[in-house]
Amino acid sequence: MDSYLLDDFKSHLTFERQLSDNTTQAYGGDIADFLEYCEANEKDPLKITPEFLEQYNYQLRVLQKLETASVARKMQAIKCFYKFLLIEQRIEDDPTRFLKSAKLAQKIPTQLTREEMTRLLSFPAETYEEIRTLAIIDLLYAAGLRVSELINLRLENVNTKEGWVLAFGKGGKQRFVPIHAEACRRIENFLQAREVKFASKTQVGSELFLGKNGKKLSRVSVWKDLESLGRKANLSQPLHPHLLRHTFASHLLQGGADLRSLQEMLGHANLTTTQIYTHLDVTDLKEKHKKFHPHG
Repeated sequence: MDSYLLDDFKSHLTFERQLSDNTTQAYGGDIADFLEYCEANEKDPLKITPEFLEQYNYQLRVLQKLETASVARKMQAIKCFYKFLLIEQRIEDDPTRFLKSAKLAQKIPTQLTREEMTRLLSFPAETYEEIRTLAIIDLLYAAGLRVSELINLRLENVNTKEGWVLAFGKGGKQRFVPIHAEACRRIENFLQAREVKFASKTQVGSELFLGKNGKKLSRVSVWKDLESLGRKANLSQPLHPHLLRHTFASHLLQGGADLRSLQEMLGHANLTTTQIYTHLDVTDLKEKHKKFHPHG
């Protein structure tokens, strides 16, 4: 079974889709069953056809005699799985495009407080890995990047003199996102450490963030490094890339940014996706109402 596909998918559900552990495990189990079915039928899951999906649907409904709700959930999991593979550019065509199913529930994103971000960015980094992780944190918070966009940044995609990054989002769409002077200084300090770290290597990757072997840093390594540093900084919740993206969006809105500008910076195709962040402002609005309303 292609366990690496399953592991990446479950990480996507947990960290990027912000789904509960129960939902992630349920969908993960559904995809594990599907991958086993692919293996039993000698099919590459990256090359299946809509017809093969119909065959699997028949297997579930008629041969296994599963309840309608169970079949619907399994097919929805497969649909979500192939959307993920498409976003990650592991497939070029979505075999589930004709499947009709309900969308996954979208949880309202959580965020870090300004005090937590200050504490996080003030962490006294000593090792190369900690310097790299703090640069990643500052960049994610400054530009609201997705983790896939972050790890694919090349050296030429970051301009610390003019203060911008060129991110390549879903579907290969590119966008320029401004970054502030503090993040630029952090990246420049990291680049100095990066040069010293790999000075003896004749060949290293052209990506901005490299692992210890001099090749592109993996998304799993990013998650692990962030979680580790978050624990050291005594954060109230596990730190992961999408939490910083949510915090970026929330703090911009709280500071007065408009939704259209935020949509452009986040790389959302639809404004509806961006509007979910407006729910994060309820507490802030209540405080302002209490402070400024005559009867507050």
